[in-house]
Amino acid sequence: RGDMWRDAECYVEVWCESRSIAGVIEDVCEDYAVSLYPAGGFSSLTLAYDSAMGILSGSRYGKKEAHIIYIGDYDPAGVLIDKSIAKEIEVHLKGLVKTSLHRIAITEQQIAQYNLPTKPRKSGDKRSLHIASTVEAEAMPANIMRDMLRGYIERFLPTRQLEITKVAEESEQAYLFSIAEAMENRRSTF
Repeated sequence: RGDMWRDAECYVEVWCESRSIAGVIEDVCEDYAVSLYPAGGFSSLTLAYDSAMGILSGSRYGKKEAHIIYIGDYDPAGVLIDKSIAKEIEVHLKGLVKTSLHRIAITEQQIAQYNLPTKPRKSGDKRSLHIASTVEAEAMPANIMRDMLRGYIERFLPTRQLEITKVAEESEQAYLFSIAEAMENRRSTF
């Protein structure tokens, strides 16, 4: 994978609430060479530490800011998980890099916009009392979620960087294939 982030002014990573959502967006993260962290609910200290180390590694290359993109459920726990993740990462960063959290799904506006199916909140849950109905991130159509993530990631890339990186990769692959073919031809003549 070519380093399309070399000239970017920031570091970007993606977090999601569950492994099932990670499966939906994994290809997008691979295409854009960003780390993906499936939290599995409230994240472990290990994931937050790994994330912070990635952010610090990016900052060594002059990245002044880290952007954490988050996708999670709209429910009493889900609207708190992203904030918890950001706090845990900040503990490990110790103020060395500025971070910004971007919750791109699921939001109250998206529930109305896409007419996402809701279900009542659990009556015993005392967190986030402003949420009357809940929506799982999996309710968002996968193609819409992937397009939303692509668009959000691209906001942080230098203009046309993905195209430039893909052209460079194709050129490098063609060169390597030509070398392999030449070696195969030499071997077959012996």
